[in-house]
Amino acid sequence: MPLVCLKDFKAHAQERLSKSSWDFIEGVADEGITRDENIAAFKKIRLRPRYLRDVSEVDTRTAVQGEEISAPIGISPTAFHGMFWPDGEVSTARAAQAAGICYITSTFASCTLEDIVASAPRGLRWFQLYVQSDWQLNKQLIQRVESLGFKALVITVDAPIIGKRREDIRNQFDLMKSLQLKNLRPPTERNSVPCTQSPPISTSFCWDHLSWIQSITQLPIILKGILTKEDAELAVEHNVRGLIVSNHGGRQLDEVPASIDALSEVVTAVKGKIEVYLDGGVRTGTDVLKALALGAKCIFLGRPILWGLAYKGEDGVEEVLNILKNEFHTSMALIGCRSVAEINRDLIQFSRL
Repeated sequence: MPLVCLKDFKAHAQERLSKSSWDFIEGVADEGITRDENIAAFKKIRLRPRYLRDVSEVDTRTAVQGEEISAPIGISPTAFHGMFWPDGEVSTARAAQAAGICYITSTFASCTLEDIVASAPRGLRWFQLYVQSDWQLNKQLIQRVESLGFKALVITVDAPIIGKRREDIRNQFDLMKSLQLKNLRPPTERNSVPCTQSPPISTSFCWDHLSWIQSITQLPIILKGILTKEDAELAVEHNVRGLIVSNHGGRQLDEVPASIDALSEVVTAVKGKIEVYLDGGVRTGTDVLKALALGAKCIFLGRPILWGLAYKGEDGVEEVLNILKNEFHTSMALIGCRSVAEINRDLIQFSRL
């Protein structure tokens, strides 16, 4: 039986993974309220289609940070793809390149950055940075990814410490003991670093440090994890080039707003000065359209990518991306939009239910 929507991949992925690996994908902070609301909040938005328009040609292409992509869909940074498929991030990168979209590679990738780049040399890649307490290591990582051709630096800001993930605690972190961090040492030092020996994420990283990072790289800096107008305004003041509205998939602080609910506040605050993206809760092509109508330039996909990877590696990820792209194309045609530029706030309304 063919898989026809993103949700179909979830059950197949669960069948193929150990309980601890599955819990790592689906893990949430505390009661999981935010994770569930990320999805549910999209369903409170209704569409207002416009008819009698020529939709014989629909163009889903757009651009992020000046780079063209085939659709406003990208891959969020998620860790340790090697747990879910032998080739790990190499498979993910190849699928992203084939789909013509942006892939944000995690600091905690299973594969080396060099191997990821070599596997998909034409792909558009951004690098996600967990700022480490070792500032020399941060400098080495940033300059390394810039030399490898990554096009942006995505700094995760919502994880100075790790949220309480109950299933990880119940599993006694046994999964983590064997994980290796291949990118927290220079490429000449090929031995991986076990998680338990890795430098800690900085708990003191703050706005004042952004100028130092900007001084050592030409890469545009994007902040991932922004949810409020106050932080969005500070980001503009600090010459950040983009924001990803995200709550870490509900894995950090529980009971914060769903990403789609926080989007308008952030978009309004930046006043069009920088690009705003969304991560969290997207499961259908109409979800993509709703996010764009509320001002997102692009959405990024997390868990469904890992479902596809666990199901069938590179082919599974590409299948997930193609299904979502096709659904988005269909939604555009049925709502009366011929290009991404025609998607606007007038096409949606909030349900009273």
